[in-house]
Amino acid sequence: MINPLLQSFDTLHNTPPFELIKEEHYLNAFKELIAEGKSQVEEIVLQKSMPSFDNTILALEKAGKRLGIVSHIFFNLNHAETNSNIQEIAREVSPLLTEYSNDIWLNEKLFNKVKLVYDDKSQNQYTIEEEKLLEDTYKAFVRKGALLSGEQRIKYREITTELSKLGLHFGENLLAETNAYHLHLTDESELEGLPEGLRVAAAELAKSMSKEGWIFNLQFPSYVPFMKYSSRRDLRKQMYLAYSKRGHNGNDHDNKEIIKKIVSLRVQKAKLLGFESHAHFVLEEHMALRPEKVNAFLNELLDASLNVGEDDVKAVEEFANKNGLKDKLQRWDYPYYAEQLKAKEFGIDDEATRPYFKLERVEEGVLGLATKLYGLKFKENTSISKYHMDVKTYEVFDVDGSFLSIFYVDYFPRDSKQGGAWMTSFRDQYEDIRPHISIVCNFTKPAGDTPSLLTFNEVKTFLHEFGHALHGMLSKVRFESLAGTNVYRDFVELPSQIMENWATQREWLQDVGVHYESGELIPDELIQKIIDSDNYQSGYATVRQLSFGLVDMAWHSLTDEFKGDVVDFERSSMKSTELFPEVEGTAFSTGFSHIFDGGYAAGYYGYKWAEVLDADAFDSFLENGIFDKETAHKFRTEILEKGGTQHPMELYLKFKGKEPSIDPLLKRSGLKK
Repeated sequence: MINPLLQSFDTLHNTPPFELIKEEHYLNAFKELIAEGKSQVEEIVLQKSMPSFDNTILALEKAGKRLGIVSHIFFNLNHAETNSNIQEIAREVSPLLTEYSNDIWLNEKLFNKVKLVYDDKSQNQYTIEEEKLLEDTYKAFVRKGALLSGEQRIKYREITTELSKLGLHFGENLLAETNAYHLHLTDESELEGLPEGLRVAAAELAKSMSKEGWIFNLQFPSYVPFMKYSSRRDLRKQMYLAYSKRGHNGNDHDNKEIIKKIVSLRVQKAKLLGFESHAHFVLEEHMALRPEKVNAFLNELLDASLNVGEDDVKAVEEFANKNGLKDKLQRWDYPYYAEQLKAKEFGIDDEATRPYFKLERVEEGVLGLATKLYGLKFKENTSISKYHMDVKTYEVFDVDGSFLSIFYVDYFPRDSKQGGAWMTSFRDQYEDIRPHISIVCNFTKPAGDTPSLLTFNEVKTFLHEFGHALHGMLSKVRFESLAGTNVYRDFVELPSQIMENWATQREWLQDVGVHYESGELIPDELIQKIIDSDNYQSGYATVRQLSFGLVDMAWHSLTDEFKGDVVDFERSSMKSTELFPEVEGTAFSTGFSHIFDGGYAAGYYGYKWAEVLDADAFDSFLENGIFDKETAHKFRTEILEKGGTQHPMELYLKFKGKEPSIDPLLKRSGLKK
């Protein structure tokens, strides 16, 4: 049987031939390509020549390239189009990949060669990129156990292998818990307050499950509007509890013991490598550098936002009490009454703006923004193979007409896809190889005769993930490991978050907002309401985001194995940010996939850290014009094209000319006049 994963892809731009790839191909491909990668590494070890940049560092950079391509394909599908067979393969393959990785980083002879080149670096003339690759390669060996010996090495292998399994298990549990719950309603009176589009979507979901009535689930396009618009407090509570108990139900998909194991193993790993905690280990390779600096940063923002957040919640509670709530405002009440208060104060809510944000038109506007800023052209090509019928595929061309990237977009939720939104790649850029970039979202699906109409928040999400995509597409580096989004975690959100700023710019909204039925351009009055309401409840939103960063830092600042209660621990760490009464039986950490099944452990603060950067950087566009090509060119050449070839602050200084200030963020968020 011919395995397409082991052949050269005879496709346009060498894109993966998804229609030819079967589940049974993966395991065989992984095993063969792991062996191939090991052989390539062994050649480096056995070579007789004096170790040099080319025969050691560069050769190591190139080793395992085909394995990397198959890994990209497989694990992207495990997040976006998975099933029980794919998950089983992932459980079998992950330890093999960890073992393969450990065999490289713990290879003494290989490390000695790398060290010889590293120690001799002052005697050679390296380019900036070569020097960065050399530095990163040496550091990677040290940070992945190369200086360990004997029993320590054995322990390190055991820990990293177990961690790879636990992360997968956490994600599988969360997806299963999300898919397991459905709110099935059969009485139309139970739909009170819900917009028509949501009702139609719920009716279609029920029909697809061969049931009468309406079904709502925990995927964002169903859960979020239900919580905002349902006037049935009992049903909002039911939905909230189902969402907030995911991974905390004492069943086969409970994540609490997995969390205990993950954080304890991370402590053990950090200690083995000579660090006080996992946070100390992680932050050595972040802009913030130390846990103390992160906590000081988070608490500085908390000091600036807590009073505003308390006032925000108080305003919603007072409004709720005047409008029928005879109890203390609870977490399942807040979205409903906050949305009503927003409508009262600004004359706007999601349903007022949604008709103007038809997905196809927003897509044109988002892609068109890249055209205005960078001269990029997007050409849909339906002949490019895709992994699901919902996926759209584009060829991307640069301002000079040269091919730049393949771009996949996957918009809608399904049971086989994890929640949230993310950017990823099927192939990264290096040398003359152009990347294959993808964004995966969970936007509101078309329902009946109604097309996909986005909330304003979904428009921002689109811009955010597209910013990550541009970081990948525009990469212009020599080495793959330094390409695109391969940068410090607290810097990677700058290219994404800066794009969100255009969502509140009149000129861009006028281009994007068109009523899906009448063709009417979005009225200036509505645009002004969007702009005026942008900081609505910003204190609350800031405090909420900070609470995520604080609990992440608490879990990963542990210096001993964790043997306590998961819920007690997280509540203690989030106490300073709590604006509502506790809800028994719920947990946050058991659904916090960013840090337990993603790359944000001890790095979630990076969203806020990068907000400081993006607010400061966008000031340059505000000063020069939001479509100013000169400013955009500078952002492209100094930030987006450079990947991880230099320290982030060096790149930022080249773009901005000075270090970032926190003031633009505080002003933009309404936390400082």
